[in-house]
Amino acid sequence: MNVEELVRDSLRALADEDVSAGPGLADRVLAVRRRRRNRRLVSVAVSTAAVVAVGVAVPMLNQGRDDVRPARVTQQDRISAHPDQSPPSGLIAAGRSVLAAYYTTATVAKNEKEATFERTYWLLDPGTGKYRKDTRWSFVAVAPGLKTAAVLERTLPADRIGLLDLATGEVERWIPVGKGVAGLAFSDDGTELVATTYSEHPDALDRLGNGEAGEDAWTSMNRVGRTGFLLLDPAGKGGDVWHPVTGSSTGGRADFAFTRDGEHLSAAGGGLDSLVRPKFYDLSGKESAVPANEKHLRWDVPARLSPNGKLAALGLAEEVVAPVAPEAGSLPAKSYSFIGDPLSGKEITKVRGAELLTWVDDQRLIAWERTTGKDETYKDRLVLVTIGSDKVVPLSGEREHSETGQEPWEPVFADR
Repeated sequence: MNVEELVRDSLRALADEDVSAGPGLADRVLAVRRRRRNRRLVSVAVSTAAVVAVGVAVPMLNQGRDDVRPARVTQQDRISAHPDQSPPSGLIAAGRSVLAAYYTTATVAKNEKEATFERTYWLLDPGTGKYRKDTRWSFVAVAPGLKTAAVLERTLPADRIGLLDLATGEVERWIPVGKGVAGLAFSDDGTELVATTYSEHPDALDRLGNGEAGEDAWTSMNRVGRTGFLLLDPAGKGGDVWHPVTGSSTGGRADFAFTRDGEHLSAAGGGLDSLVRPKFYDLSGKESAVPANEKHLRWDVPARLSPNGKLAALGLAEEVVAPVAPEAGSLPAKSYSFIGDPLSGKEITKVRGAELLTWVDDQRLIAWERTTGKDETYKDRLVLVTIGSDKVVPLSGEREHSETGQEPWEPVFADR
């Protein structure tokens, strides 16, 4: 469609609505033309890379139709905090980021020598703003918009992927896959889904030694399970193509995730060899150079790039623990993390927080903040932190890191 045709269509639509064209019509028309051209270019690029689409009718792409989400979920200027709740039962959100789900992990013994880490999820009901337990799923990835989640059933690796409507709790569509899937991640815009494939359960464990290390001493270091990935395209114009990419010799879960631009995938190699610095791949599975703006990012700092791409979360800077007075007890620690230039890796400033989880906007983040001294049972809570300020806003209650091996709840964030 050329410019003249677009203008004619726009004018017809305005005439039907009985409104004037108003200023900026040409800009709006050209913007539509650019979007359509970009979609065509993306389609051609995907075909050239031999990444053929699998039909994924993602409900969050309905442009707001049948949107049951209340203002407390959709409004980005709202802060919703429950500092008395851990795990939370009510909505936690700030800026663009929402706690879309959380999960706990338990070690489930299969026999005397083998076990698995298994997750139990609580998913946000966008209608009530409450988290509800859903034991059907072993893995959940929430799409931007908080309408849809991609889910895997309890047995991993799974042979199908479900698209779950978060409002109704029902699977709207099942996507059969030819390879066993055990990890899922959406692209930043929610239009693509990468599924990591494994030959066995990626969280399988072997008992260490003959029990001399303790009843609950398990390791995944001897297992190599990752086999590759599938790209699922919402356009739905064909079948899937699997790309083989193995894990490292040290084994363990090594899920793929999209880079910010959606043109590459990143993943740990498995185990310790790339725990800090992930490896990068193109969309055909070939190892590639690290994108310039992600070269200095760490795998263990989830926040990564700010929304405008100008700042990077670089990791823990220091923990300052106040002196302990015997009559007063141990005082809370203050944790700080570095914020830097993503292109150079140069440290620019520090911000409160021991682990930076997600950006709220270009100046604020959600982080884990330690709340106990070093001599006490380790506790932390979700807080809102701001660059240039030493103040924190508590978002959740404290969670305790038990010495019994029971894992604390872990957050899953998504953009509104």
